[in-house]
Amino acid sequence: MSRERVYLFDTTLRDGAQTTGVDFSLEDKRAIAVLLDRLGIDYVEGGYPGANPLDTTFFSEKRTKNAKFTAFGMTKRAGRSVSNDPGVSALLEAEADAICFVAKAWDYHVHVALETTLEQNLVGIRDSVEAARAKGREVIVDCEHFFDGYKANPDFALACTRTAYEAGARWVVMCDTNGGTLPHEVAEIVRIVTKVVPGDHLGVHTHDDCGCAVANSLAAVEAGARHIQGTLNGLGERCGNANLVTIIGALKLKDTFASRFEVGVSDEALGDLTHVSRQVDEILNRQPNRHAPFVGASAFATKAGIHASAVLKDPRTYEHVEPEIVGNARKVLVSDQGGQSNILAELKRCGLALEKGDPRIARVLDEVKRKESEGFAFEGADASFYVLVKRMLGEVPAFFDVERFSVNVERRFNAVGELVTASEAIVKVRVGDEILISAAEGNGPVNALDVALRKDLGKYQNLIQDLELVDYKVRIYQGGSDAVTRVLIEFTDGSGERWTTIGVSPNIIDASFQALTDSMLYKLLKGGATL
Repeated sequence: MSRERVYLFDTTLRDGAQTTGVDFSLEDKRAIAVLLDRLGIDYVEGGYPGANPLDTTFFSEKRTKNAKFTAFGMTKRAGRSVSNDPGVSALLEAEADAICFVAKAWDYHVHVALETTLEQNLVGIRDSVEAARAKGREVIVDCEHFFDGYKANPDFALACTRTAYEAGARWVVMCDTNGGTLPHEVAEIVRIVTKVVPGDHLGVHTHDDCGCAVANSLAAVEAGARHIQGTLNGLGERCGNANLVTIIGALKLKDTFASRFEVGVSDEALGDLTHVSRQVDEILNRQPNRHAPFVGASAFATKAGIHASAVLKDPRTYEHVEPEIVGNARKVLVSDQGGQSNILAELKRCGLALEKGDPRIARVLDEVKRKESEGFAFEGADASFYVLVKRMLGEVPAFFDVERFSVNVERRFNAVGELVTASEAIVKVRVGDEILISAAEGNGPVNALDVALRKDLGKYQNLIQDLELVDYKVRIYQGGSDAVTRVLIEFTDGSGERWTTIGVSPNIIDASFQALTDSMLYKLLKGGATL
């Protein structure tokens, strides 16, 4: 029996940006869009072009290869034409495959928030959809506050969905914007809506204010919807949006859904689910949720006692799925049974092949555990993991040796009397028999160190000439007077490859320098440098 297709729509870069404490940079958005694209998400909503300079710049070019890159914005305002609405114009000008219009579906909001009539609201939906369709764009209409609107005035809420569908919208999405609807209500209402809009054109967008966002999304699919909107790790305002990571796990691994539906995430990509989830948190400088379903560090962890004893005999006694399927690892806290398999998976992902049973795997595992106890976290720093393993295998030549470095930060008045802070770094490097000393100024101590280190690496200079530092993040691993600092640095080169390295030290400059030198080593190793 053929399975029906369920389409996944990610709004991390738009709705997720409303999370308290989350501020995406342009590089953050680019990196997350790539992760989503590789994962197999069908639609990647990039933001609100025209609303702010960052989103407008982000939509200056398409950011996905496979997923439909989607722009978000409001339907046209009442009292003006589509061609005279700057918001709609910005959407039509954006480099996007699809446009997602948000439209009010609760009569209360139409009267109070928009201060217009119900009829004008329907005209705005119809005209906006038709304008985008005329420009060759796929159209999605998010019916905001749909479930609350349906409870208040079902005829008007249904009229919104009908108008969007008849105007040519590919997807009409029912939004639980306030997050107060429960699964049985969602299922009942979705069944009714499928009589107005076919299920293969119907979607759902839920928030987690009652802790039911994932359950509501799955209930909508059971009731006939075939499009789910959500965010990675449940990012979003207030209590967050439906967590797409959890939804993917359920759709792929629970037979109720897996036997009936298919999604764009392949079995192979599912094995990267844990990595993607944690990498997003690293990009945003957030601590991953250890207890997250499927991907959390504790999702397959069992403490000593009767549970641990049973897991050691047969993991199925306390596991609903195998952790390796989603790229996670089993942990029995008195004896880590999943350690080597996890290391093998990481090695394979980084392009390092070691056979199962190779005694060097145990040594790598021990070293990784030791480093992690010091504060290292390799999940978001693949390049440092690669260098660590290559070094343990004896495959890192002594390209260069940093004999010393110093950094000076000075606050002073410049020639025109302005108070400025200047940073200067000096690095002494041995390359073979040659001693090289480089000095550089920067707009901060790390920038000065980076410039000085890369200023002259002798015979390797040509190999690092195209390097560019694109991101720098700091996290305090342990607080107090003896705080340990974790630094993550992302580089790119002329080929477009990007990699992240990590450094850990009580001294932020020392931690930064560790990450910088790891990046140089990674580049030289990948570039085929020889002594």
